[in-house]
Amino acid sequence: MSVAAAKTYDVAVIGAGMAGMAAALFAAERGLSCIQVGSGGGILFASGLLDLLAVHPVAQRRQWLSPFEALAALAHEQAGHPLARVDAASVRTAFQAFVAALTSAGMPYAPLDERNSKVLTSIGTLKTSFGVPLSMVAGVDALERRLPCLLVDFRGLREFSARQMVETLAGDWPALRHQRIDFPGFEAVPELYAAHLARALENREIRERTIALIQPLLGDARVVGVPALLGLSRSSEVHAAFELGLGVPVFEIPTMPTSVPGLRLLAALEAVMSARGVTRRQLCSVRALTFNGSTATLELEGAPGGERIQARAVVLATGRFSGRGLNADRQSVRESLLDLPVQQPAAREAWHQRDFLDPAGHAINRAGLKTDDAWRPLAANGKPAWEKLFAIGSILAEQDWMREKCGSGLAIATAWAAVDVIASPDQVRHDSRFVIAGLTRNPVVAQRWIPDQVRDDSSQVRDDSSQVRDDSGQVRDDSGQVRDDSSQVRDDGGQVRDANCGVGDDNRFVIAGSDPQSRKSGKPGG
Repeated sequence: MSVAAAKTYDVAVIGAGMAGMAAALFAAERGLSCIQVGSGGGILFASGLLDLLAVHPVAQRRQWLSPFEALAALAHEQAGHPLARVDAASVRTAFQAFVAALTSAGMPYAPLDERNSKVLTSIGTLKTSFGVPLSMVAGVDALERRLPCLLVDFRGLREFSARQMVETLAGDWPALRHQRIDFPGFEAVPELYAAHLARALENREIRERTIALIQPLLGDARVVGVPALLGLSRSSEVHAAFELGLGVPVFEIPTMPTSVPGLRLLAALEAVMSARGVTRRQLCSVRALTFNGSTATLELEGAPGGERIQARAVVLATGRFSGRGLNADRQSVRESLLDLPVQQPAAREAWHQRDFLDPAGHAINRAGLKTDDAWRPLAANGKPAWEKLFAIGSILAEQDWMREKCGSGLAIATAWAAVDVIASPDQVRHDSRFVIAGLTRNPVVAQRWIPDQVRDDSSQVRDDSSQVRDDSGQVRDDSGQVRDDSSQVRDDGGQVRDANCGVGDDNRFVIAGSDPQSRKSGKPGG
């Protein structure tokens, strides 16, 4: 079979989980052409809640009311953590942009502030999270105020028991009570699934019959909680109808995965990708990734006839073991696509603590890729594997997102930070003090993202790194060298030196310490 001719994009995102979706969204909103490769199936396991950071330190299981105070503590005590490397202002902006995009696609969230919220779960525990869907927010208020509340479940619905929730919280929320009803039209069905019920509630007749069954049970309840199944594609309409029909606020309670909020989240993100013009290859995977000068080539598997894509920047958002970004044998953990070095314990015996439930977690959970300050994964020689290859999300080292309750925060914040590097033209980052060529095509967008420029008395423009730009746009550092738009340094002989001190021409990137064979195969040099 012949392989289709390659098309070139500004950014190729490998992975379609939360980090991959966030990266594709942010790239598109910065005016970059973007292609995303991979399936978003992992999002189906999401609860709809967007965690930022709830627990730190993990060993002490300390929970934080303010995620931003938690981030400050994390930065002070664990500076290598990926979230500690993104400034708080960027985290706020990233979350606002992500939530705004979801809201535009029909999955509205409560306004974000400085606090985490406590959310009731389907087993009666309380989950600390930052971004809460609007359909769940009345429960946050009811819990805080301990309002008289009725929890309703449906006979035959698996893994959801209002009675268990009430019994678990009886000592802390005495005004909480429960009732079980039959779901209209499904009375003879012994086992119910949330997605089927959610679709059924989009039918007006079934919705009204369900509301009519709950009304006589209200009593003194000032708020009603139900399983998270108030519609799929028309959830806002169904939720509003329940509140209108019952005359009190109604909130959804996250269910076990795969969940209706996970289905909604995936649908909303797919709608966002389409609306922003992101090209997607959902049924494909990357068979090979190679680098040639300033361009990467991705060979896709799963495309009819094969497909080859070229990109000026590549974002690895492939996840950990479940996403197959990492794989493990009996000796070590390996990165799956390029065999990039993985930071991990020296011996397999050190992967896990002796106590499986050790509150500090296990060393293997913090294994992952190390990056430089620009989010570029490092090769075996300690230098970036390629100048425009970036790694984000849970594949990164020095984090335990599951115990820290920071999965969405890790994905969204690192995606924002990496895309910021890719898109910002000649921008010197505040944290890492480096210059890297930007790819922004939209001059309005480009201008908006140049931060904190200051003109001194000579009318030169200085940014936070004290680099000086002259009127021609060249950047002069303290040594008087001139950096051009590709972040390369030209010496007096006109040669171009890259950040790794390799010497080449304008069209070829040389990885210091690598050999031609390693460049040909696309694997980092050792």
